[in-house]
Amino acid sequence: MIQIRHSGDRGQVQLDWLDSRHTFSFGQYYDPNHINFATLRVINEDHIQPRGGFKTHSHQDMEIITYVLSGTLEHKDSLGNGSVIQPGEVQRMTAGTGIYHSEFNGSENQPVHLLQIWIIPNEKGLPPSYEQKAFSEAEQWGKLQLLGSPDGRKGSVTIHQDVELYGAKLTTEEHHIDYTIKPGRVAWIQIARGSVILGDRPLDQGDGVAITPPADEPYIIQLTGTSDPAEILLFDLALPSVSTN
Repeated sequence: MIQIRHSGDRGQVQLDWLDSRHTFSFGQYYDPNHINFATLRVINEDHIQPRGGFKTHSHQDMEIITYVLSGTLEHKDSLGNGSVIQPGEVQRMTAGTGIYHSEFNGSENQPVHLLQIWIIPNEKGLPPSYEQKAFSEAEQWGKLQLLGSPDGRKGSVTIHQDVELYGAKLTTEEHHIDYTIKPGRVAWIQIARGSVILGDRPLDQGDGVAITPPADEPYIIQLTGTSDPAEILLFDLALPSVSTN
């Protein structure tokens, strides 16, 4: 029902400009036991050194979400978008029929720390599109804020899949978050930084948790802050009707 993917068990790629940790199989890192979770396909934690970055490359049929934790990331794509992504902002790119983009740390001295997230879309061949929105930090202190959803409600970015993405910050032991997973759905929690307690299970930065409740009843989870301030992402996902491998 609850399976922890510990930070130290993730795949790793190290280059002179990049330190990347892969929660799921990605690139040259392959683990048959960690291909995806429901429609969640990639969570890469990247540290990009100053003046480093990913040169122009292509994607297709994937929802790509960029979540910057510190520093700034420059983005350019074949749709003509050019932007800088900062902490507190969420970028969603629908690769669809095909898109080219680059991501670059333009700083001379500050690294970028980010999460790159891929979600398998609800259909192939969507028109490529791009969206970037800023979210109030105050709305995440000790509570969940909706960052992404299928219908873009409450100012969230629109994800072309039956998934809701929430963000929260727990800064003290007094912060508690209760969340109900509805019947027929599953959840993934990613600890972006800091540490939290899930029920009675301690979790640290980089840890991920797959939660698969009984299919016929709601399931309540509780997250509690610690003395190490935390930032988390919670994915509420529908179970796919067919394999996504």
